Amino acid sequence: MAAMKPRTGDGPLEAERDNHGVTLKIPLEGGGRLVLSLNETDVSELVNVLEGIKK
Repeated sequence: MAAMKPRTGDGPLEAERDNHGVTLKIPLEGGGRLVLSLNETDVSELVNVLEGIKK
């Protein structure tokens, strides 16, 4: 039986490109990760939104 490892959100924000688009892994405060699979259109819209909140 495999050892149980605790899930933590302490890891870094990760993004990787694959054949289907971009997979974004966001660590969560309570542990675990939010995983998003985005196509190129979604990625460009997300970049535009994030650039719009820069100060």
